[in-house]
Amino acid sequence: MKKAMSLVLAAAMAFSFAACGGTSSTSGAASTASSTASGAAIKIGGIGPLTGGAAIYGNAVKNGAELAVEEINAQGGLQFELNFQDDENDPEKSLNAYNNLKDWGMQALLGTVTTQPCLTVAPETAADNMFLLTPSASAVDVIKEDNAFQVCFTDPNQGVASADYIAENGLATKIAIIYDSSDAYSSGIHDKFKEEAATKGLEIVADEAFTADNKTDFSVQVQKAKSSGAELVFLPIYYSEANLIIQEMNKQGCTASVFGCDGLDGLLTIEGADTSLFEGVMLLTPFAADAQDEKTQNFVSKYEEKYGETPNQFAADAYDGVYTILAACEQGGVTADMDASAVCDALKAAMTQITVDGLTGEGMKWEATGEVNKAPRAVKIQNGAYTAM
Repeated sequence: MKKAMSLVLAAAMAFSFAACGGTSSTSGAASTASSTASGAAIKIGGIGPLTGGAAIYGNAVKNGAELAVEEINAQGGLQFELNFQDDENDPEKSLNAYNNLKDWGMQALLGTVTTQPCLTVAPETAADNMFLLTPSASAVDVIKEDNAFQVCFTDPNQGVASADYIAENGLATKIAIIYDSSDAYSSGIHDKFKEEAATKGLEIVADEAFTADNKTDFSVQVQKAKSSGAELVFLPIYYSEANLIIQEMNKQGCTASVFGCDGLDGLLTIEGADTSLFEGVMLLTPFAADAQDEKTQNFVSKYEEKYGETPNQFAADAYDGVYTILAACEQGGVTADMDASAVCDALKAAMTQITVDGLTGEGMKWEATGEVNKAPRAVKIQNGAYTAM
């Protein structure tokens, strides 16, 4: 069992904080991308919501992973085959998808995408000695075992980084928090944020919770945030609930600024939403599509051409995840004829030895705990687009 460790976050943060062979087919609950080159391919499974309320996350991960596989297979070295299963953000369906992928012959798992399903699947991967690299499930408990690693930051580190960024950039001193107490992702960030805020001189003037059973009416939480005199509302939640809260803030005339984490990535894609209300919203995310470096612009261009939309940080996490698996396979001498357990042993040893320059971080390295070490960033919604801060 691993002990959860806090990453050492850079004091000076330059925030901008969230693979398919030539043919692919999508039918119902799964998407499979096959190697275009001759010879055997290493089988990578993926699990995430392709349908339902969290589908924006799962489809972005699937798409980002497909692009990476396509590029890797075109290089003619190690070949990958990707089979991505839909779990609808449901833990039981995620477990069923995992078992389907094992029957398919999966040798490594990219997933799951969201935290609650990953908390269910991760213990099964540990029992099977199946390598797990999640692009975006950020709870500490998903990497308790030594077979599991994350591309994203853990929830506690997002909470710490958020408090540090708000304090160090003078965004506010009086903070209201609205969070989902029934969700591991939201609660994990919330708890660490409160602890770090106390050390940074930030005053929590309102701390309001909701649950999965009561997340459509936020009038009381917003009223308390407004009456508390909060200068900033911290939302460590997902974008669908954030949309409703921001609408309620507008309705009540609450002018506090809004700051969130990677779960807010998706606000600009909500069908029918008044995106003008999102102007000025800030969020920690490891990726900004408007970044001017060549790597980001090449990825964005390919993604937009293939999928007709701008990639979010979940797509970038998945793209980096596949390239991380490639680097670990090369370091560990993995070949397609190895069984899943042998692949896992090789990748576990390799993960703490590799360095990956990705879309979501330069010089990414991994601790034995499974946590990634990279500098966090932040973006701000301006003129209807995410802009690096």
